[in-house]
Amino acid sequence: MQSRTPLILGVDAGTTSVKTVAFDLDGRIASVSRSSVRVQRSDDGPAEADMDHIWDAAASTIAAVVEEVGDAEIVALGVTGQGDGAWFVDADGRPVGLAALWLDGRAHARLDDWTDDGRAAAVLAATGSPLFSGALPILVDELMAAEPSIRDRVATQLNCKDWLRFKLTGHRATDPSEASRTYLDTATGSYSDELLAALGQEHFRDRLPDVLDPQHIAGVVQPAVAAALGLPEGLPVVVGVVDTAAAGVGLGVLDDGRGYAILGTTSLVGINHASRAEVRTESSIVLATGRGAQVLESMAPMTGTPNLDWVRATLGLDADDWVVVEKRAVAVPPGSGGVIYLPYGSPNGERAPFFAPDASASWLGISVTTTPGQLLRSVYEGLAFSLRECMIALGLDGPLLVCGGGSDSDLLCSILADVTARDIVRQDEPEVGARGVATLAMAAIGLAADLRDASDRLAPSTTTFRPDASRVAVYEHAYGQFIATRDALRPHWPGLRRLRESAASAASSDLASTDRHLQKEDT
Repeated sequence: MQSRTPLILGVDAGTTSVKTVAFDLDGRIASVSRSSVRVQRSDDGPAEADMDHIWDAAASTIAAVVEEVGDAEIVALGVTGQGDGAWFVDADGRPVGLAALWLDGRAHARLDDWTDDGRAAAVLAATGSPLFSGALPILVDELMAAEPSIRDRVATQLNCKDWLRFKLTGHRATDPSEASRTYLDTATGSYSDELLAALGQEHFRDRLPDVLDPQHIAGVVQPAVAAALGLPEGLPVVVGVVDTAAAGVGLGVLDDGRGYAILGTTSLVGINHASRAEVRTESSIVLATGRGAQVLESMAPMTGTPNLDWVRATLGLDADDWVVVEKRAVAVPPGSGGVIYLPYGSPNGERAPFFAPDASASWLGISVTTTPGQLLRSVYEGLAFSLRECMIALGLDGPLLVCGGGSDSDLLCSILADVTARDIVRQDEPEVGARGVATLAMAAIGLAADLRDASDRLAPSTTTFRPDASRVAVYEHAYGQFIATRDALRPHWPGLRRLRESAASAASSDLASTDRHLQKEDT
């Protein structure tokens, strides 16, 4: 009788899509299914998602993968997902309204108050991470002030992946990486009662789920759920970690002193430390990994791939395939003819390695001889300069493993190698977040000796981009100019932002005036 192929499922629930990936025990992808989810935005700041819709998306992708792999034996399941926000669940296991996401901005004014009165400093002291408007502690006050009845209805706060795991198993729990962004003292690994008291939120203590080891089996899939999705009864589900930490596990970055980068809509550069005592800055995000006292220190600059989408469209190349677009940039020598791009194109400014909500993008060094190809390549180089600055701030040495949609670009990886003068290593197969929680699940059920063994077994082949000495020299000078000109412009960013806002207001008024004029002519 032929044995069935064992598979491990990894579910990755991002901000705009949910995917389920089936891996065999050699790390090969057997099946992938994706489903889009919608972010509901309002002009006054909310960014929300329907928790039931996210579960439906996850369930549909799981069922689709199960159907595609046919007679294979599914042996374990892991879940990861977006972090932060407020995901409230009542005593009966139903969502208490929509989930407020990490993108939510309605607590922006409250954040100013907390900064002034010391509550933001209390969050930083306990968690090691600066407070922002999409974090749970400030959203608790914001949401309960707007709708006081929520206070009595909330039974548990479950982050995205914790919500999905609850729907699978019926067990409420979280892990250290998620808890690090709520009330966890990342130096001790326990919730901080001192922080809850400093925030006046002692009432929320019993709404916080237990913090479990990421490699712990949180429970098994409930019979009704297993039947509906085609999963085997009793299938173990691992606790898991938040998506940014899962990417590190999926890349095999487990040891202290090792780092990695995610090149996506926003970027992330992270490094593992033996303990929180080794964290280098107060502007970085600190996550307990669940591997002893180890923490992941990371910076998440806003300088991501939307800059590339923008320049592609601006140059009239959005109808061309990315392969064709990049050929134009590859044809331009390093240094882009002296053009420097400051990649602060996000409307929200910048958050790492410095905080500047008024930051804006610029091209510098342009003349009437500048070509579209030089403008295009300069954007790639600007993204690499920003990442280098974060690596320096974090003290990253040695080869850098990368993932995320931007890492699909050979050009970006090659430029990053030359700008940082280090090897850039990219996995040849995608889905590192799902691979990360599949790795945790493999170790949890004993199919590997430990997490390192599971990581080695599931690791795909890699491609290494090595720096070229002549290009490194060009970029060393260009990087110095990038920093110098950027810092010279920083004092003018608030004025430029006000100019942008006044121009938008004038344009809106002019449009309204034109509409009124046309209406008069019609009458």
